[in-house]
Amino acid sequence: MANRQRGEIEAMLDGRPHVLCLTLGALAELEAALGAGDLMALARRFEAGQLTAGDAIRIIGAGLRGAGVEVDDAAVARMRAEGGAAGFVAIVADLIAATFGGAAG
Repeated sequence: MANRQRGEIEAMLDGRPHVLCLTLGALAELEAALGAGDLMALARRFEAGQLTAGDAIRIIGAGLRGAGVEVDDAAVARMRAEGGAAGFVAIVADLIAATFGGAAG
């Protein structure tokens, strides 16, 4: 079960519940993958609200890995979410809100 106080969320992927968490290591992974110079630049990028499908794959993958799931981004790219693309956007928004503070998605 996800603990939002620790920045965790639960998301349905491929019809199964998964816990996701952007740990410090997962955030460092995203800084490198998304070309953000530091944590504040990464937060500003998320605040801008411009999200590519590749960004969503990387964020969801980092969140899964941060929660201890051994999965690569290619496997994440093949996953399905309830609601299709909008479902993936909702997962990313909820994960970012849980990580950086904000309302539940």
